[in-house]
Amino acid sequence: MGIKHFKPYTPSRRNMTTSTYEEITKKTPEKSLLATKRKNAGRNSYGRITVRHQGGGNRQKYRIIDFKRLKDDMTATVVGIEYDPNRSANIALIEYEDGTKSYILAPQGLTDGDKVVSGESVDIKPGNAMPISNIPVGTLIHNIELNPGQGGKLVRSAGQEAQLMAKEGAYAHVRLPSGEMRLISIRCRATVGTIGNSDHENIKLGKAGRKRHLGIRPTVRGSVMNPNDHPHGGGEGRAPVGHSGPMTPWGKPALGYKTRNKNKQSNKFIVKRRK
Repeated sequence: MGIKHFKPYTPSRRNMTTSTYEEITKKTPEKSLLATKRKNAGRNSYGRITVRHQGGGNRQKYRIIDFKRLKDDMTATVVGIEYDPNRSANIALIEYEDGTKSYILAPQGLTDGDKVVSGESVDIKPGNAMPISNIPVGTLIHNIELNPGQGGKLVRSAGQEAQLMAKEGAYAHVRLPSGEMRLISIRCRATVGTIGNSDHENIKLGKAGRKRHLGIRPTVRGSVMNPNDHPHGGGEGRAPVGHSGPMTPWGKPALGYKTRNKNKQSNKFIVKRRK
């Protein structure tokens, strides 16, 4: 998918880029697969802000995505590729032989009229889903389950891919986009291919307003606050952090401080860390 640049007839237009949406072939969503999406704007049940920088944004409907792909050995035809406001990846509307429709994440190369299928022994082609035990070593995959039947949890963003590196007993070695090597049960399902819309990471918003349309409110640096608002605040003029390392507004270590629990049960499945 390409990127569209603008003539700089305003200062913000000079730095703004958008997607050309070449992959999109269907403009309106399937009404039966829409759900209402309530906005909490970072507030809890008392109306107090518990997550900063959230609020506003365009109204959205949630698209119900089939992450499980449990309709085995039934061929589905791609009806169209659609934009999804809830994720960076595009989605594909597919229709099964029995008339059922569902949304899946659209991999690169999937177009209208293509056939996709899920099952134990299906072809290794983009969009097909199967257990990892049936996928050849070296294949690029996405939408990977962590537990069998749970539905895809890993590698669901635009342009992302994981690679099946090896199979050993009941587990497979999968290299994730972060570089982490992880053990995943061979009974877990994954979808073949790389997720489309790979140019998403190269888009420049260009102005503050586009960030507000996404529902993201402004972020203020701690160093320009007062001491009662942030540990970095206070002082005459520009002042250093004043601590052994940067801190969050609540005095916890920030920026690179590892917060993963050393006794977490899933640590044993990580063969190699991403860093």
